Amino acid sequence: MFCFNKVIKHSSAIRPLLARNYAATASKGIDGIQEGVAYSNLLKSNPDEAFRSHELAHMSANNSGTIKMNLFQAVNDALSIALTTDDKAVIFGEDVSFGGVFRATSGLAEQFGRDRVFNTPLTEQGIAGFAIGMASVGHTAIAEIQFADYIYPAFDQLVNEAAKFRYRSGNQFNVGGLTIRAPSSAVGHGGHYHSQSPEAFFTHCPGLKIVSPRSPIQAKGLLLASIRDRNPVIFFEPKILYRAAVEEVPVGDYELPLGKAEVLKKGKDVTVVGYGSQIYALENAIQLAEKRMPGLSCELIDLRTIMPWDVDTVVESVKKTGRLVVAHEAPKTGGVAAEIASTITEHCFLNLEAPIQRVCGWDTPFPLAFEKFYVPNMIRCFDAIKKTVDY
Repeated sequence: MFCFNKVIKHSSAIRPLLARNYAATASKGIDGIQEGVAYSNLLKSNPDEAFRSHELAHMSANNSGTIKMNLFQAVNDALSIALTTDDKAVIFGEDVSFGGVFRATSGLAEQFGRDRVFNTPLTEQGIAGFAIGMASVGHTAIAEIQFADYIYPAFDQLVNEAAKFRYRSGNQFNVGGLTIRAPSSAVGHGGHYHSQSPEAFFTHCPGLKIVSPRSPIQAKGLLLASIRDRNPVIFFEPKILYRAAVEEVPVGDYELPLGKAEVLKKGKDVTVVGYGSQIYALENAIQLAEKRMPGLSCELIDLRTIMPWDVDTVVESVKKTGRLVVAHEAPKTGGVAAEIASTITEHCFLNLEAPIQRVCGWDTPFPLAFEKFYVPNMIRCFDAIKKTVDY
């Protein structure tokens, strides 16, 4: 199905990488705005851009190279490094030994053996329970839930066991080596059971960390940090970005900080916050807003870690701009945006110049036929920016 025509050597391992261009699918939208991941200015298309971040500057100093990867390849790279550097690390889930439905684990079973990368029965509750058990005896358990939509059967194990393991023992034992990977969010044709964004369910549960990357560089660094963090982490991978987002990714072993947001664009008039694939719709909305409202300056923040989210960075920004727009694909009621809006109101009430705007999925099951109307797009996000600026 896939033609792997480029191989590289790294960490004493040969890993196939799918060669492709930076541009994926995109369309030219309103007012000449080129919409979509393919035209994003946020993706790093050359090594100099990749190392420009202060978080990765040390890798440039160490003469680390880069390789063009899409997001699923970056995940594969991170998993390979985790298995290479930690002999207690294991990967398992439905179909992972032959690559998984999105090919994120391709080649790992052949490279590391089927006692470290193996398939499980089709039972999400069993996968999570097995992962908790392995982590409790010292293994680094990396479990895949094939789609985030099917994480619900594992909810009891994750919320009542994994999240509470450390606390119920007074820190005598824990499952800090547990990471749950789950392809998440809309893909364009997933409908009710393959497009959901369930992150808010887990943010209500103390003891879990929740992460969602926007790009290959972010996916690799955040996944390695999640695997090595001494707390259970659920790592939601936006499935629509698996092949659409392509960057020059540093070859070496690196981590990006959990719990720390990234300011992607500085601005002075309105703070715009999102995470995962929603970042690209917000980028386009900002481009449209600044084009239609000359002089407007928007600040764009990627949360990266949804729980615990970086309150300080968002508060600092809103105190400067006086306005806030938050967007995500999940339904509006009880969502992550509601928590952010509440917290910012507590911290920045006297700084706010306008009501906080939330741009979210609708409070309905995810519709197949009307997916493009459900997911917040450039226009809906632009309208929210304009509304808060014009207030």
